[in-house]
Amino acid sequence: MAVTRISEAYIEELLARVNIEDVVSSYVNLTKRTGANRFGLCPFHGEKTPSFSVNPDRQMFYCFGCHKGGGAVNFIMEIENLPYPDAVVFLAKKAGMRPPDTGESRESASRRNRILELNRDAARYYRDALFGDKGRAALGYMARRKIGKPVSTRFGLGAAPDEWSALTDAMQSKGYKKTELLEAGLAKSGKNGSVYDTFRDRLLFPVIDVRGSVIGFSGRALGDGEPKYLNSPDTPVFSKSRNLFALNLAKKSKAGKLLLVEGNVDVVSLHQAGIDYAVASLGTALTEGQARLMKRFSSEVLLCYDGDEAGLRATERAIGILELAGLNVRVLRMKDAKDPDEFIVKFGADAFAALLDGSENRVDYRLRELYAKSAPGTDEGRLAFVKGAVSLLCDLNSPAERELYGRKAAEKAGISYESVESEIARELKSRSRRETAKIRREEVQVRRSVQPRDRAVRYENEVSAVAEQGVIRCILFDPETIGEARKLGLAAEEFTSPLLGAVYERLLAQDEAERRINLNVIIARFTPGEASEIMRVVSDPFRPEDAAAALRDCAEKIRAEKANRSGGAEERALAVWRQKQKGVGEK
Repeated sequence: MAVTRISEAYIEELLARVNIEDVVSSYVNLTKRTGANRFGLCPFHGEKTPSFSVNPDRQMFYCFGCHKGGGAVNFIMEIENLPYPDAVVFLAKKAGMRPPDTGESRESASRRNRILELNRDAARYYRDALFGDKGRAALGYMARRKIGKPVSTRFGLGAAPDEWSALTDAMQSKGYKKTELLEAGLAKSGKNGSVYDTFRDRLLFPVIDVRGSVIGFSGRALGDGEPKYLNSPDTPVFSKSRNLFALNLAKKSKAGKLLLVEGNVDVVSLHQAGIDYAVASLGTALTEGQARLMKRFSSEVLLCYDGDEAGLRATERAIGILELAGLNVRVLRMKDAKDPDEFIVKFGADAFAALLDGSENRVDYRLRELYAKSAPGTDEGRLAFVKGAVSLLCDLNSPAERELYGRKAAEKAGISYESVESEIARELKSRSRRETAKIRREEVQVRRSVQPRDRAVRYENEVSAVAEQGVIRCILFDPETIGEARKLGLAAEEFTSPLLGAVYERLLAQDEAERRINLNVIIARFTPGEASEIMRVVSDPFRPEDAAAALRDCAEKIRAEKANRSGGAEERALAVWRQKQKGVGEK
């Protein structure tokens, strides 16, 4: 495997030159600091409260939500979807180091480069075909959609001829193999070992990544053929769920925002109209990966999906995904046109620009949609609207926002704001109770997993016991950390488990007597049931990067749990919930 072929010395030098905080900051806004760690919204899963941490001292990252973690190389492998050797090369270039000379990295890089070269040559072929005899149908389609030559050149549009092997024949004549055409997704397997073109009789849109490489293609049917849009399959260089059409152009815009639409033709029409920050999600429902990609280049996204029922559902779903990525979301509504391209053809670019200026924020949009669907002419409809509005407003973390939009909802429903305010307070209280119950269930699960099988040595406080076990593991893994425990003044009396406290006390005693820590000697003085539990604790595959720091964390948790025991479970749960809400509001 590649991991064994790149020398440890090379990796050590690379990681000595690379600061993980700088690496991660290129993708994650690290805004919050807690102790030695910096926190931000995880780039690998959607969340509202930062649970993604970076520890500059250890040069490690860890997400407490999805549990992904590791060092700088692991981070680049995940975020850039790269294999190990390519991630090392990626970081080496950033660090100004000569890339590692390994068979695996050369082979992997060569494979990727070959596909990129093939894609580039295919894009040139499709481009030439567009303005030749085989491109008449595609040019006719462009004329009907009013796509001019300047914008087609900017996007590198092309034509896939209505032939079975036009591209494969052309590329094989350049020396590309059938296996390479298949791996690049440009061909499909036929009978008797033959291959045929993936894209036929379509207007071709090259998909270009933010580095300027052609990574795939999207083809629009020229007639009524299905599917309307056909995209390249996932390849070693392309994943449609992690890329956006035209982001390579939109990222250069000075507008400071992105406009997300459904189709590639919409994007081209918008850019032609001077709206150079439009992108599309490659014919698939918006993904969290695409939202995180947008967050790298902008903090605000305008949504303009088709106005049919499917488009409305897609808009509602996209709002949630974009918000989880930490983006400010506004929604643009069109009338008398099914999509941006049709609107611009009918009413012109200036009219569309006016729509952009009048776009709604996501709360106004959702309130209006709720009102439209609730039959507001009836008492039942008004009550349904208020119920939906209250649920929406309780998702807002700012009291000022809740009041502002609460007054708007009250006005729409024709009732007093005090009534809406009362419903909001009741719903928030209900959510608090549900959060309390959830935390209690989670605590029960922790207790069940931690508790020893032998009921004679059951733990009184499972949460603290986990940290107490951690202290013992730290000392056994690295006996030098016992000095850290003494420095902290951590006493056996602070342990909630008499068994774990006794083990800790005897570890201290062995150290004080200047004897080598010997677990066998310690265990010999306990009953078989107690000894079995001690062995279960110490058999955990514990391998901390920094045992002293881990011990400090465990001691802090032991003392925090001791402080928490002075309050009831409900009060603790409410405190946790309120702290979560505060964290969301701060963002």
